[in-house]
Order: sequence, then structure tokens, then C-alpha cells
Amino acid sequence: MSKNSIKTAVLLAFIGGLFMLVGELIGQSTGLIIAFFAALAFVGFQYWMSDKIAIKAARAVPVTEAQMPEYYAVVRDLTQRAGLPMPKLYVTPDLQPNAFATGRNPEHAAVAVTQGILQICNWDEMRGVLAHELSHVGNRDILLTSIAASLALAITFISRFALFFGGGGGDSNGNAFEELALIILAPLAAALLQMALSRSREYEADRSGARLIGDGEPLARALAKLESSARQIPMNVPPAMAPLYIVNPLSGRRIAFKNLFADHPPTEDRIRRLREREWAR
Repeated sequence: MSKNSIKTAVLLAFIGGLFMLVGELIGQSTGLIIAFFAALAFVGFQYWMSDKIAIKAARAVPVTEAQMPEYYAVVRDLTQRAGLPMPKLYVTPDLQPNAFATGRNPEHAAVAVTQGILQICNWDEMRGVLAHELSHVGNRDILLTSIAASLALAITFISRFALFFGGGGGDSNGNAFEELALIILAPLAAALLQMALSRSREYEADRSGARLIGDGEPLARALAKLESSARQIPMNVPPAMAPLYIVNPLSGRRIAFKNLFADHPPTEDRIRRLREREWAR
């Protein structure tokens, strides 16, 4: 079993245990039994549907080859070079330049780019970005990333669920319970993501992508544009989804716990490594 497969299994087991703990606290033995079956259903749902959750959360829409022939031509060439199946291609309405890949395996992968990235990157730079995203597919870390993101979203749901049952003793009690839930569960969600993901996966996708096209400069130029724009153009994306993107989409937003979810390595360091041709060593 691969390291990513083990991490995925640990994440799914953890969230199942968390469901059962909340169930027992709310309904004792009856709640525990109900939560056990709910956890089984939820874990199965996460495995099969994590990519669709990510696509829906990003408000991405599928595009056809007739609509975007350049998009299809670049991805088709890269997948043939990498020996990967053709993924489903999407575009999101976001004006912030960004991109992500998702899916439980290369046979069920999807790649999404924002409207913003299509406006500021030429197709040579897009080739670098798409090579990076397809490297995530080839490195088989997209399932882990998608599940980690959707599980972090689930923890937020659990905190609200616990608040509904535990915070009904008046406004002051409810507010105190909500504060406690956020204080405990938001860092827990971040810890899950940090356990599942590491900065090394972005560096590795940069390296793999540069090797795929034989040049690190297109991605380096694209990353410089994306980082600058991300700080100026906010994106309405749940913090738990941020690790999916090629650059941190929360750079331009002021939100609670933003830094807890920031697992991206410094973009300037990624650019430096690409331009120093570390990928060719």
C-alpha cells in the first residue's frame, strides 16, 4: 500500500470515529449506533464523490472541445506524453487566476481552471500550469487532497451539528458553545489537512510538470502572475478547499484561520527552483 493510500485510510477512519464520538455524546448508545451507520455511509460517499464535491464547491462547469479547442489540445498532448487518460475539463467563473485537479484516480480525474487564469496567461504558460496539475494526477495525490478538503468541510458541518444540539440553552450559551466548537474544530480541520498534505507535493508537481514539458520557465512565469493576482483578487472559496489550488486562493481575503489552512510553499521559492532547473537534476 502506498504512503498516500495509508494517509487516505487514516483520514477516513478518523472522520468515522469523529462521527461516532459526536453521536455518543448526543445520544449515548443509541446515538453511537446511528452515528456508526452514518459514518459508514459518509466515508463511502467521500471516497466516491470527493471529486464531485470539489467541482461543485468551485462552481466549475464542464467545457467541450468545440468551446475550448486550445484547452483540449494542450491537455491531450500532455496526457499522451505522461501516459495518462484524458481527464474531464472544467472552467470556474472566478476572476482570480488559479487552477486545480481532483478525482479518486487517473481514470476519474478532472482539471479545472478559472476564467481569470485564461485572461492573463498565454497558452505556453497554461501548458506549464496544466502540466503541474496533471502531475498531481500522475503522482496519485489528488484523491488524498480531495478527501482531505471535503473532510475538513465535514468537520465544519459537525461543529454546526453539535452547536444545534448543544447550544440551545439561550443566546449566551449558544454563542459560547459556538466559540468553543470553532476554537477546537477549526484547528483540528487544519491539522487534518497538514497531516494529509505537505509542501513537498507542490514542489514535486512543479518538478514533474517541468520534466513533462522539458522546461520550467512557462510554469515559473505563470506562478509569478498567479501569485500577484491572487493577492489583489479575492476568491470566494471555503478555506478547506484552498490546498487543492496551484497557488493559495485565500491570499487576498481576510478570514479567520486563513493561515492554518495555508499549506502552499512560498511561490517565490517555487519560481526560484524552477528557474535554477532543479527539476532537471
